[in-house]
Amino acid sequence: MAESILEVRDVTLELGGKRILDGLSLDVWEGHVHAIVGPNGAGKSTLASTVMGLGGYREHTGSILFRGEDITELSVDERARKGITLAWQEPARFEGLAMERFILSGAPDRDPKRAASALETVGLDPDRYMGRAVDQTLSGGERKRVELASILAMEPDLVIMDEPDSGIDVEALERIFEAMRSLREKGSTVLLITHSMTVLEQADHAFLICCGRILDKGSVEKISEFFGEKCIPCDHQNVPDEEVDFDE
Repeated sequence: MAESILEVRDVTLELGGKRILDGLSLDVWEGHVHAIVGPNGAGKSTLASTVMGLGGYREHTGSILFRGEDITELSVDERARKGITLAWQEPARFEGLAMERFILSGAPDRDPKRAASALETVGLDPDRYMGRAVDQTLSGGERKRVELASILAMEPDLVIMDEPDSGIDVEALERIFEAMRSLREKGSTVLLITHSMTVLEQADHAFLICCGRILDKGSVEKISEFFGEKCIPCDHQNVPDEEVDFDE
């Protein structure tokens, strides 16, 4: 069995007076593509934000270990320097920032060829995009691909991809899958957060989450069969109220 790169140990998190993560524990094996699947409101994106250490998701019990080191008290920036990155459902915009500068911002070097190669992998022509700015002229799908290009250039140890299929077409999704395979080939570990069977099928191993707990784990075939046939939509009592305001 591969060594665990990420260990989540008995993590409980309450938001807006509701328990979103409830004694959750899991191990993510290095060099694999894992999926965390479950219905809306199950705690998937909250888990991603908690692992990344985002503001509003830090006041939890339990611990998070990365390569055997407890990172529970580390900031987002400190976790990023350790090699963890999060690809958002809705990529953040850096209005006016030059494309090349954005893509290479976290890369080990500033070689333009690295940026061009990353753009090609996500299906964006470097000749058309390298001279552009990251701004409102990019579509949602383009922004998502550009963000993924920056992650490819970064070559992080652990990539958390939160709902990678959100708001994009089939062609863009296949490019994202291609980029994900490229990350794995270069040694990155990928953690997919999803409720999509299509995305789930890209993983090597899967966890089923429900009401803030890991309900089951195992092969993609095992988890997809349960999720597709037995996991029915329901009202989750642990979904935080929409009006709850969390710090960025």
